[in-house]
Amino acid sequence: MKPYVKSNKNDRLDAEAICEAVSRSRMRFVKIKTVAQQDIQAAHRIREELVHQRTAKANQIRGLVGEYGLVAPVGIGQLRAALPRWLEDAENGLADAFRVLLAGLAEDLRHLDDRIDMVTESIERHAHTDPLAKRLMTLRGVGIITASALGDAQAFKRGRDFAASLGLTPRQHSTGGRDRLLGISKRGDSYLRTLLVHGARAMVRYTGGKEDNLSHWFRQLTERKHVNVAVIALANKTARIA
Repeated sequence: MKPYVKSNKNDRLDAEAICEAVSRSRMRFVKIKTVAQQDIQAAHRIREELVHQRTAKANQIRGLVGEYGLVAPVGIGQLRAALPRWLEDAENGLADAFRVLLAGLAEDLRHLDDRIDMVTESIERHAHTDPLAKRLMTLRGVGIITASALGDAQAFKRGRDFAASLGLTPRQHSTGGRDRLLGISKRGDSYLRTLLVHGARAMVRYTGGKEDNLSHWFRQLTERKHVNVAVIALANKTARIA
Protein backbone atom coordinates (compact mmCIF):
# COMPACT_ATOMS: atom_id res chain seq x y z
CA MET A 1 0.00 0.00 0.00
CA LYS A 2 3.00 2.35 0.35
CA PRO A 3 2.89 3.64 -3.26
CA TYR A 4 -0.74 4.69 -2.74
CA VAL A 5 -0.18 6.81 0.38
CA LYS A 6 -0.61 10.50 -0.49
CA SER A 7 1.92 12.94 0.97
CA ASN A 8 1.91 12.77 4.76
CA LYS A 9 1.10 9.69 6.81
CA ASN A 10 -1.95 9.46 9.04
CA ASP A 11 -4.71 6.96 9.75
CA ARG A 12 -7.11 8.42 7.18
CA LEU A 13 -4.55 8.38 4.37
CA ASP A 14 -3.43 4.86 5.35
CA ALA A 15 -7.01 3.60 5.20
CA GLU A 16 -7.50 5.26 1.82
CA ALA A 17 -4.31 3.67 0.52
CA ILE A 18 -5.44 0.23 1.73
CA CYS A 19 -8.76 0.60 -0.10
CA GLU A 20 -6.94 1.75 -3.24
CA ALA A 21 -4.53 -1.21 -3.15
CA VAL A 22 -7.26 -3.77 -2.55
CA SER A 23 -9.29 -2.48 -5.51
CA ARG A 24 -6.44 -3.16 -7.96
CA SER A 25 -7.21 -6.19 -10.11
CA ARG A 26 -3.57 -7.25 -10.50
CA MET A 27 -2.49 -6.67 -6.92
CA ARG A 28 -0.54 -9.53 -5.33
CA PHE A 29 -1.50 -10.62 -1.84
CA VAL A 30 0.34 -12.64 0.80
CA LYS A 31 -1.35 -15.91 1.71
CA ILE A 32 -2.34 -16.10 5.38
CA LYS A 33 -0.30 -18.69 7.26
CA THR A 34 -1.79 -21.40 9.41
CA VAL A 35 -0.72 -21.86 13.02
CA ALA A 36 1.40 -24.87 12.04
CA GLN A 37 3.15 -22.86 9.33
CA GLN A 38 3.85 -20.05 11.80
CA ASP A 39 5.32 -22.56 14.27
CA ILE A 40 7.75 -24.06 11.77
CA GLN A 41 8.68 -20.60 10.48
CA ALA A 42 9.46 -19.53 14.05
CA ALA A 43 11.71 -22.57 14.47
CA HIS A 44 13.65 -21.65 11.32
CA ARG A 45 14.03 -18.03 12.40
CA ILE A 46 15.26 -19.05 15.84
CA ARG A 47 17.74 -21.52 14.34
CA GLU A 48 19.05 -18.92 11.89
CA GLU A 49 19.61 -16.40 14.68
CA LEU A 50 21.35 -19.01 16.85
CA VAL A 51 23.68 -19.88 13.98
CA HIS A 52 24.54 -16.19 13.60
CA GLN A 53 25.24 -15.95 17.32
CA ARG A 54 27.47 -19.03 17.18
CA THR A 55 29.43 -17.59 14.24
CA ALA A 56 29.89 -14.31 16.13
CA LYS A 57 31.01 -16.19 19.25
CA ALA A 58 33.52 -18.25 17.29
CA ASN A 59 34.92 -15.12 15.63
CA GLN A 60 35.23 -13.45 19.02
CA ILE A 61 37.17 -16.42 20.40
CA ARG A 62 39.49 -16.49 17.39
CA GLY A 63 40.13 -12.75 17.66
CA LEU A 64 40.90 -12.80 21.39
CA VAL A 65 43.09 -15.90 21.29
CA GLY A 66 44.86 -14.63 18.18
CA GLU A 67 46.24 -11.76 20.26
CA TYR A 68 48.25 -14.39 22.15
CA GLY A 69 49.60 -15.94 18.96
CA LEU A 70 47.29 -18.97 18.97
CA VAL A 71 45.46 -19.71 15.71
CA ALA A 72 43.03 -22.54 14.96
CA PRO A 73 42.53 -23.91 11.43
CA VAL A 74 39.53 -22.78 9.42
CA GLY A 75 36.21 -24.29 10.48
CA ILE A 76 34.19 -24.26 13.66
CA GLY A 77 34.94 -27.93 14.21
CA GLN A 78 38.65 -27.16 14.28
CA LEU A 79 37.99 -24.41 16.82
CA ARG A 80 36.04 -26.78 19.08
CA ALA A 81 38.95 -29.23 18.99
CA ALA A 82 41.52 -26.50 19.69
CA LEU A 83 39.78 -24.97 22.72
CA PRO A 84 40.49 -27.87 25.16
CA ARG A 85 44.11 -27.99 24.02
CA TRP A 86 44.56 -24.28 24.62
CA LEU A 87 43.00 -24.49 28.07
CA GLU A 88 45.10 -27.50 29.12
CA ASP A 89 48.43 -26.34 27.68
CA ALA A 90 50.29 -24.56 30.48
CA GLU A 91 53.13 -23.46 28.19
CA ASN A 92 51.15 -21.48 25.59
CA GLY A 93 51.46 -18.13 27.38
CA LEU A 94 47.82 -17.73 28.44
CA ALA A 95 47.35 -16.09 31.84
CA ASP A 96 45.15 -17.74 34.47
CA ALA A 97 42.65 -14.87 34.33
CA PHE A 98 42.28 -15.20 30.57
CA ARG A 99 41.92 -18.99 30.84
CA VAL A 100 38.87 -18.44 33.05
CA LEU A 101 37.41 -16.08 30.44
CA LEU A 102 38.22 -18.49 27.63
CA ALA A 103 36.57 -21.37 29.49
CA GLY A 104 33.41 -19.25 29.77
CA LEU A 105 33.48 -18.53 26.04
CA ALA A 106 33.93 -22.23 25.30
CA GLU A 107 30.90 -22.97 27.50
CA ASP A 108 28.88 -20.34 25.61
CA LEU A 109 29.84 -22.00 22.33
CA ARG A 110 28.76 -25.42 23.62
CA HIS A 111 25.47 -23.95 24.84
CA LEU A 112 24.77 -22.49 21.39
CA ASP A 113 25.61 -25.84 19.79
CA ASP A 114 23.10 -27.56 22.08
CA ARG A 115 20.40 -24.98 21.31
CA ILE A 116 20.96 -25.32 17.56
CA ASP A 117 20.83 -29.13 17.80
CA MET A 118 17.58 -28.98 19.78
CA VAL A 119 15.85 -26.67 17.27
CA THR A 120 17.22 -28.68 14.34
CA GLU A 121 15.77 -31.87 15.81
CA SER A 122 12.33 -30.26 16.03
CA ILE A 123 12.59 -29.19 12.39
CA GLU A 124 13.64 -32.69 11.37
CA ARG A 125 10.70 -34.23 13.22
CA HIS A 126 8.36 -31.92 11.35
CA ALA A 127 9.97 -32.74 7.99
CA HIS A 128 9.68 -36.50 8.54
CA THR A 129 5.97 -36.24 9.43
CA ASP A 130 4.88 -33.67 6.83
CA PRO A 131 3.82 -35.29 3.51
CA LEU A 132 4.75 -32.18 1.52
CA ALA A 133 8.24 -32.03 3.04
CA LYS A 134 8.73 -35.74 2.27
CA ARG A 135 7.93 -35.11 -1.40
CA LEU A 136 10.29 -32.13 -1.54
CA MET A 137 13.13 -34.16 -0.03
CA THR A 138 13.04 -36.44 -3.09
CA LEU A 139 14.48 -33.55 -5.12
CA ARG A 140 18.24 -33.32 -5.55
CA GLY A 141 19.72 -30.46 -3.59
CA VAL A 142 16.79 -30.29 -1.15
CA GLY A 143 17.54 -31.59 2.33
CA ILE A 144 15.55 -31.69 5.54
CA ILE A 145 16.03 -28.01 6.44
CA THR A 146 15.23 -26.76 2.93
CA ALA A 147 12.20 -29.02 2.53
CA SER A 148 10.80 -27.84 5.84
CA ALA A 149 11.38 -24.17 4.96
CA LEU A 150 9.91 -24.36 1.45
CA GLY A 151 6.38 -25.07 2.63
CA ASP A 152 3.34 -24.69 0.38
CA ALA A 153 3.77 -22.69 -2.84
CA GLN A 154 0.14 -22.83 -3.97
CA ALA A 155 -0.04 -19.02 -3.88
CA PHE A 156 2.03 -18.92 -7.09
CA LYS A 157 0.56 -19.71 -10.50
CA ARG A 158 3.84 -20.92 -12.00
CA GLY A 159 7.18 -22.20 -10.79
CA ARG A 160 8.86 -19.22 -12.43
CA ASP A 161 6.85 -16.88 -10.21
CA PHE A 162 8.10 -18.74 -7.13
CA ALA A 163 11.73 -18.53 -8.28
CA ALA A 164 11.30 -14.82 -9.02
CA SER A 165 9.84 -14.21 -5.56
CA LEU A 166 13.03 -15.64 -4.05
CA GLY A 167 15.26 -13.28 -6.05
CA LEU A 168 16.79 -16.06 -8.18
CA THR A 169 15.96 -14.40 -11.50
CA PRO A 170 17.90 -11.59 -13.28
CA ARG A 171 17.14 -8.00 -12.39
CA GLN A 172 16.01 -5.98 -15.40
CA HIS A 173 17.19 -2.50 -16.34
CA SER A 174 15.69 -2.23 -19.82
CA THR A 175 14.76 0.93 -21.70
CA GLY A 176 14.06 2.10 -25.23
CA GLY A 177 13.26 -1.39 -26.46
CA ARG A 178 16.70 -2.61 -25.42
CA ASP A 179 16.72 -5.50 -22.96
CA ARG A 180 19.39 -5.40 -20.28
CA LEU A 181 19.61 -8.15 -17.66
CA LEU A 182 21.78 -7.71 -14.60
CA GLY A 183 22.59 -10.08 -11.73
CA ILE A 184 19.89 -11.79 -9.70
CA SER A 185 17.46 -9.43 -7.99
CA LYS A 186 17.99 -10.90 -4.48
CA ARG A 187 14.43 -10.04 -3.55
CA GLY A 188 12.18 -11.97 -1.23
CA ASP A 189 13.22 -14.48 1.41
CA SER A 190 17.03 -14.39 1.67
CA TYR A 191 17.02 -17.36 4.09
CA LEU A 192 15.25 -19.66 1.65
CA ARG A 193 17.35 -18.39 -1.25
CA THR A 194 20.51 -19.16 0.71
CA LEU A 195 19.35 -22.70 1.44
CA LEU A 196 18.60 -23.37 -2.24
CA VAL A 197 21.96 -21.95 -3.36
CA HIS A 198 23.86 -24.04 -0.80
CA GLY A 199 21.91 -27.11 -1.91
CA ALA A 200 22.76 -26.40 -5.54
CA ARG A 201 26.42 -25.91 -4.65
CA ALA A 202 26.42 -29.28 -2.87
CA MET A 203 24.96 -30.90 -6.01
CA VAL A 204 27.95 -29.75 -8.07
CA ARG A 205 30.13 -32.42 -6.46
CA TYR A 206 27.83 -35.24 -7.55
CA THR A 207 27.00 -34.33 -11.16
CA GLY A 208 30.33 -35.34 -12.70
CA GLY A 209 29.72 -39.04 -13.21
CA LYS A 210 25.95 -38.99 -13.72
CA GLU A 211 24.20 -39.13 -17.08
CA ASP A 212 20.70 -37.94 -16.17
CA ASN A 213 19.22 -34.90 -17.90
CA LEU A 214 19.83 -32.52 -14.98
CA SER A 215 23.50 -33.44 -14.63
CA HIS A 216 24.02 -33.26 -18.39
CA TRP A 217 22.37 -29.82 -18.50
CA PHE A 218 24.53 -28.55 -15.63
CA ARG A 219 27.78 -29.77 -17.20
CA GLN A 220 26.91 -28.06 -20.48
CA LEU A 221 26.11 -24.86 -18.60
CA THR A 222 29.44 -24.86 -16.74
CA GLU A 223 31.25 -25.11 -20.07
CA ARG A 224 29.74 -21.77 -21.13
CA LYS A 225 29.33 -19.92 -17.83
CA HIS A 226 31.20 -19.42 -14.58
CA VAL A 227 30.48 -22.07 -11.97
CA ASN A 228 28.80 -19.52 -9.66
CA VAL A 229 26.42 -18.50 -12.44
CA ALA A 230 25.66 -22.18 -13.06
CA VAL A 231 24.98 -22.74 -9.34
CA ILE A 232 22.44 -19.90 -9.28
CA ALA A 233 20.78 -21.30 -12.41
CA LEU A 234 20.60 -24.71 -10.73
CA ALA A 235 19.05 -23.18 -7.60
CA ASN A 236 16.51 -21.43 -9.86
CA LYS A 237 15.63 -24.71 -11.55
CA THR A 238 15.30 -26.47 -8.17
CA ALA A 239 12.88 -23.80 -6.95
CA ARG A 240 10.78 -24.14 -10.10
CA ILE A 241 10.68 -27.93 -9.81
CA ALA A 242 9.75 -27.67 -6.13
